[in-house]
Amino acid sequence: MIKLLLAEDQGMMRGALALLLGLEDDFEIVAQLGNGDEIVPRALETRPDVALLDIELPGRSGLDAAAALREALPECQVLILTTFGRPGYLRRAMEAGAAGFLVKDGPVEELAVAIRRVLTGERVIDPGLAAAALSAGPNPLTQRERDVLSAAVDGATVADIASKVHLSPATVRNYLSSAIGKTQTRNRMEAVRAARQNGWL
Repeated sequence: MIKLLLAEDQGMMRGALALLLGLEDDFEIVAQLGNGDEIVPRALETRPDVALLDIELPGRSGLDAAAALREALPECQVLILTTFGRPGYLRRAMEAGAAGFLVKDGPVEELAVAIRRVLTGERVIDPGLAAAALSAGPNPLTQRERDVLSAAVDGATVADIASKVHLSPATVRNYLSSAIGKTQTRNRMEAVRAARQNGWL
């Protein structure tokens, strides 16, 4: 049997996935989670062969959990399953050691095939997204620029951002200005939006 861990914050989607995958003769769902912080502890407890992770989860994101899972349980293959088919997310998933990246609008049969393929050592990536990621190029933002933009998400002031990321207001302004230039936008909110659309945040 192929043991699966599912991490998806929407209860109905998680239940539907578990039900559909459970119909496959060789699959066993060993854990269903709605929070990213639970992924590594439950994986160590249940020892899944494949972890299906959503990206946007409460607590730790699926991308962060993928990296932690590869370190804690290297024999577990990670398959990212998301609504957000963004080139930057794909790149980050691959950097985190994910074996596959699929968008949720595909048929469940494709997902079942992908699970079996990653267990044979293959990489499985949504073809349309792979092409988009190649044409989009790498993330131009530094880690500090991403931190500052992430802190600016809710329209925070420079002083708020500075306090949150432990930098001086002048340094925050420099990082914001640099991020705005790199995203070719007019202000910090447009820069946040562009970075999110590309999956850079």
